[in-house]
Amino acid sequence: MFKTLITFITLFFMVFSSVQAQSQAEEIRNILDERDDEIKELLGPEGTDYTQEQRDRIKNIVNDIIHYRSMAQYALGNTYDEISDEEREEFVDLFATIIRDNSLNRLDIYRAEVTYENIEVNNGSAYVETMAQLDNVRTSVDYNFEKINGEWMITDMTIDDVSTAQSYNRQYQNIIRRHGFDALLNSLRNRAARAST
Repeated sequence: MFKTLITFITLFFMVFSSVQAQSQAEEIRNILDERDDEIKELLGPEGTDYTQEQRDRIKNIVNDIIHYRSMAQYALGNTYDEISDEEREEFVDLFATIIRDNSLNRLDIYRAEVTYENIEVNNGSAYVETMAQLDNVRTSVDYNFEKINGEWMITDMTIDDVSTAQSYNRQYQNIIRRHGFDALLNSLRNRAARAST
């Protein structure tokens, strides 16, 4: 009787976990679909000239589900824990400014048709594999999600097998090894200043 009860409880939690994961996967897909639809509506027909207001709105939609602190922490590696609180806050702000500015470099990529290859959810984190097709070009775009303060947020994006966070990590570690953290911070200040003009 006891073994039967244990088996029942185990099966119940396995089914519950599976249903919960499916529900969360659907939630994440809806978040990405809604973002995609909003962007496409703002973009309008191909060849459209965009006002600054449209560009700002697109930038907000693209970036508002990115958790910059998580991505910045990975990009900076061990140095993140070694610098002061003030330096850390400035670094995260500069990093976010640069990422947000880069998101508008090629607006046409947001016209791509997106198909979902796989969504895996596990203990408050998720990995989403998608394929974006624009004209005859197919590009894999994958997302790492974490549930932070009750909301699903992107902590990394991998485009054609190139991780955004890892790419920045390699760049930043190279600068830190050669010239130190202060040189990296000054470089980011200059880039962020150009982005905001």
